[in-house]
Amino acid sequence: MADQFRRKSPEELLDSISKLHRGRLKIILGAVSGAGKTYHMLLEGHSLKKKGLDVVIGVIGRGENRPKTEEKIGTLETVLPIQWRRGDSIRYDLDLERLIERNPEVVLVDNLAKRNRPGAENPSRLDDVLKLLEHGISVITTLNIYELSGARQVAEKLTGIKVKIEECLPEDTLTRADEVKLLDVPPEAILKRLQEGCPEGLYGELFSQGSLTALRELALRFLAGEVGEDLEEYREKQGLIGASGASERILVTAQYHWNGSILIRRGHQIAKRLGGTLNVVCFIPHNRSITSEQAAFKRSMKKLTEKLEGKFEELPLLNEDAPSAIVSYATRKNITRIVMGHSKKSVWEERIQGSVVNKILRHTRNIDIFLVPDRTEAEGERLLPAKQSELPVNPFKRLSADEMADEISRIRRGTLKIYIGAAPGVGKTYTMLREANELKKEGIDIAIGLLETHGRKETEEQVGDLELIPRKQIPYKNVVLEEMDTAAIIKRNPEVVLVDELAHTNVPFSKYLKRYEDVEEILEAGISVISTVNIQHLESLNDSVEQITGVRVRETIPDRVLTAADEIELIDISPKALRQRMREGNIYAREKVEQSLQNFFNTGNLIALRELALREVADDVDERLESLVRSQTMRGPWRKQETIFVCINLHPESERLIRRGFRISYRLKAKWYVMFVKGPAPLSMEEEALLKKARMLTERLGGVFLLRETKESGKIVQNIVIQLIDKKATQLIVGHTSRSRVEELWKGRVVQNLLKETRNYDVLVVANPTDAAKG
Repeated sequence: MADQFRRKSPEELLDSISKLHRGRLKIILGAVSGAGKTYHMLLEGHSLKKKGLDVVIGVIGRGENRPKTEEKIGTLETVLPIQWRRGDSIRYDLDLERLIERNPEVVLVDNLAKRNRPGAENPSRLDDVLKLLEHGISVITTLNIYELSGARQVAEKLTGIKVKIEECLPEDTLTRADEVKLLDVPPEAILKRLQEGCPEGLYGELFSQGSLTALRELALRFLAGEVGEDLEEYREKQGLIGASGASERILVTAQYHWNGSILIRRGHQIAKRLGGTLNVVCFIPHNRSITSEQAAFKRSMKKLTEKLEGKFEELPLLNEDAPSAIVSYATRKNITRIVMGHSKKSVWEERIQGSVVNKILRHTRNIDIFLVPDRTEAEGERLLPAKQSELPVNPFKRLSADEMADEISRIRRGTLKIYIGAAPGVGKTYTMLREANELKKEGIDIAIGLLETHGRKETEEQVGDLELIPRKQIPYKNVVLEEMDTAAIIKRNPEVVLVDELAHTNVPFSKYLKRYEDVEEILEAGISVISTVNIQHLESLNDSVEQITGVRVRETIPDRVLTAADEIELIDISPKALRQRMREGNIYAREKVEQSLQNFFNTGNLIALRELALREVADDVDERLESLVRSQTMRGPWRKQETIFVCINLHPESERLIRRGFRISYRLKAKWYVMFVKGPAPLSMEEEALLKKARMLTERLGGVFLLRETKESGKIVQNIVIQLIDKKATQLIVGHTSRSRVEELWKGRVVQNLLKETRNYDVLVVANPTDAAKG
């Protein structure tokens, strides 16, 4: 923290001054050509011009089949580019000399990954852009994800297609930008544009739904990684320690042993599923050399880690034991989950000597611990869990009357599109209204069912001549409250209706408690819905959002609502741009601005929420891609169905365990159960209330709640094990004990006793939220 008071050196002062004169670089990033990057770049150009800035077009991709782009150029001035011929095609380069002489504040530059004509001053368009920045001219430009060298190889691997591009840009291109905006467009929208006419420069083989979905996921995950690095840098500057809550960092700790590769593969799978990073560390006593057998294991483990793009380290044990060294390393590296093997000691050996696992559990309660078995008694080698899908229905089987009714209902049901954002004010409602106006131009019967502009002028202007269905008036305690009139919408029966703020809680005496339930009724009536929601309103992310912002969000929607959506589109905006919108009074009233900027809208929160949103939508895209692949082909053997088992006690943090169980089961397509074992003592009123909440949350998220009773406190573990066997569980989730060492000796050590009895299961010991907050 003392760095902020240190006097800058002359070199640092010169660097800071040069940055003041440098132009700003904004990159609009898309998954593929045809996503609308040029159109959005022109929108931004007009928006800046309205604010009084001097904006010109430097070069723009044109074509016969891009009428919206041509129309959007409008009154923007163009500094004519240099025209040249390559084969049969006409090409355009920036006229760098004229642009520098014209000296506008902002230049719009399309297609950053272009090579210049032979003999040009600079070999590439990127070099031209860097030259403009040096002259104090800001640039807004466009880029496809596969045009970055770091992403190109992954794109080719994901799609199986050799991507043809002129210029492969350096990996640090996004890092050089002051702002990166991801233009997230679902494959369906791009395919629809293709039907209307293929934009110039599109590569046909990339435009299958599978390839588009894979590239979209790549763009989301790639940018999430960049945002994660920004968050880490910000937290370091602020002197913040511990995990941010936005992403996972997985640590595999292993010995040079045959099971080391099992642990590394398991850690990699968890990191991949959670969009996290993988670290592998082996601690070796400093005064002991390894055997030739251990050296062979070391080579294979190191090679495997590098192949899986993880980081491998061998560290000496100096003046501390292994558990202390592991915890110390995990704390320094902001690790969120430690992956290790179950204890191999007998019950008596553990009582006399203790175990590494138990010592780690005592040393830290703010990091998850994941315990992996070497093998199971029933199955031999442990199979890594895989995402499951239901077996296909025999196409020749005749549908029953009920199945026929369900199928007809599904066909009649309206489609649901959701715009999702990292925070209020990113532009979800504005974009929804803009899409509505485009649909109306195409002859679609569209109306507004519920709109919340919050007094934002730009949003209100977008309403245009869209029809607004009046709200229902509800008298309540001497006041009249307004709510969406679902019955009126169904009676009006438009093709599409706009419903803002999906997570809203309805006013008292409404037919439904939550607005998303009204939306479900509208969909069942055959009316399509376009809606909006923020990432913090997703039920299963409630704990992560609280960890990030310190705020427990009360209005949530079940994850199934997002899963059931036919289309999800992320509205992405950088934290810096969002905070600027806040200062300009475009989000909240002026009197609330400073307080909001200091609290929920502080930079750290916004970066973390943005990363969370990027990863969540990437996960959803991944699920849809797998579903698409499964529907097209059924290759490979089916693996054993995973079953997740969550054990809770009646403490407030039990909800956290339930949400964690849901997220894991959702990613693995697994069955999941939540179990509470009631002892002989009667429950208090507070415990009864917690039990009811736990049951409701489990069922709300789609799990099965099990309540078992025992007359002996010592039989709790035995009851749990019986149910694990009965339900054929493959993974157990428990919380770190909230008891002190003295309470454990007096009342028993349920978690440690459970671990002894479940060594043939994957076991996740979830961090105690109160201890995590302290960390």
